[in-house]
Amino acid sequence: MDAATNLTIRNITITPLELKLVEHLEPPLAPPHHGAPGGLAKITARLTGRPAAATPTPSATTTIAAEDAEQQEQQQDHARSVRRHQISGVVVQPFSEASLPSEIAPPDVARGEQLRLTFEEAGSSPAVQYVAELPGPASQPQRSIVMRATSLSPAATAGDDSSAPKKEFTLVYVPSYAFLAIFSSARLASWMAELDSGFPLSALSIPGTHNSPTCYVALPSVRCQAVSVREQLDIGVRFLDVRVSCPSSPSSSPPPGGNSSSNSNSNLALVHSAFPISLSGTKYFHDLLADIYGFLDAHPSEAVLMSIKREGTGKGTDQQLSRHLAGRYFAGDAARRWWTAPRIPTLGEARGRVVLVRRFHVDEAVAAENGGGLGIDGSVWPDNCADGTCGSGQIRLQDYYEIGQSDEILKKITLAQEELERAAQRGVVLPSESAAADAPPPQLFINFLSASNFFNASCWPDRIAAKINPAIIEYLCMSHGAPGKGPGQLTIGDAATGVVVTDWVGNNGDWDLIRCIVGWNSRLQLKR
Repeated sequence: MDAATNLTIRNITITPLELKLVEHLEPPLAPPHHGAPGGLAKITARLTGRPAAATPTPSATTTIAAEDAEQQEQQQDHARSVRRHQISGVVVQPFSEASLPSEIAPPDVARGEQLRLTFEEAGSSPAVQYVAELPGPASQPQRSIVMRATSLSPAATAGDDSSAPKKEFTLVYVPSYAFLAIFSSARLASWMAELDSGFPLSALSIPGTHNSPTCYVALPSVRCQAVSVREQLDIGVRFLDVRVSCPSSPSSSPPPGGNSSSNSNSNLALVHSAFPISLSGTKYFHDLLADIYGFLDAHPSEAVLMSIKREGTGKGTDQQLSRHLAGRYFAGDAARRWWTAPRIPTLGEARGRVVLVRRFHVDEAVAAENGGGLGIDGSVWPDNCADGTCGSGQIRLQDYYEIGQSDEILKKITLAQEELERAAQRGVVLPSESAAADAPPPQLFINFLSASNFFNASCWPDRIAAKINPAIIEYLCMSHGAPGKGPGQLTIGDAATGVVVTDWVGNNGDWDLIRCIVGWNSRLQLKR
């Protein structure tokens, strides 16, 4: 793709937005350091709400937040040259693009230039405007900054916010292509609350993490995550990848009082391959579950998919692991916290629960007690797979992880993009529609962005994530869900991403990839 000279705006929301004003801000006297433009870098921008009047004056209908934002803009403008371009007729419809006239040049990031874009929600009453400055603050070059538009109506100012706009928007700017994507800013701790309960989980765009609990001090090739599982969940992750070491004779009863040290020989230790996930002491599965249950209790609208695989040095078998899990975690009062039926549930069925994705073979007696299986079946998992199906057919998979040299990362990026395009091609109908009465749920796409090479430091998880994650952000902003723009030039259905499994997400507060994945659920809202 050639670098663009015109700024392109893509609206990945269900809200039509009209561009009203473009202000070109020359560098201030002390230019901010934004770093070198180009490559796979991306910069997220800030959105603020302000009154629709071109020259607002203080009044009872102007909120303090809007006044503060206006005063800050005026102070900044006094210190730098501003060229204003009034715009008319540029309405960026949902899931479409628009380009600015060639005379409005994209900002020169290296010089510290900015563009201030003023959008108005087309057809809104009262009129609400949103201001976006590109690029975002130099002090936070990798963090999305999301601010609600404030209501401008007298009723809302008087304390009745029933007419206040509930929308938020996040912008992701790709300077190397002068491309701006607009996403709906869901409340990431409860983003599933916005979606219809009738959708199967496999119809959604779901952020996930690879070896999710490996956030502790560990061997460099073992650690895959920057933050804890609870923080991942709070910022929108809904698929967890967990590996456990199973002892040969695991107990089926929980440890007294939930103490990690109690009965430790029969507890499930968290591992990555043969290694413990922490050098400071063993971490246990039941403690991880306590964090997940706490999150779901606080956010009952959400569901968490958990892939469980047996690894490590424990002598237990897959069948022993299945009996241990069924007796200790899936039975009694704990049963309400899990979805273990052998099918893909709807979001409504899964809310408030952990949905088992089983990467181990199940004991026959356990399967007989659970409708012939145990959770979503991933027991026959193709190894180092570019695109394949698990044995049961419920899961479509990209998990190509063997990268010998850093120059092979481009192949991994391409494979991930191809799987995203295949996921986007699918369409789903709600159960309320007659065509869906007997239709099985679509396959669950699981697309791993992770890869590593233990013997090559340039291919350790954090190094690979530093290249893959920005590339996938660009793809989700510029090409995903656009007919003919993917690697295979496929048609587009609902444009869902499926499950996208990441390494080192949230590093240095950078959650842009999570926001982009969650943002693609907005297309499903058109089916309401």
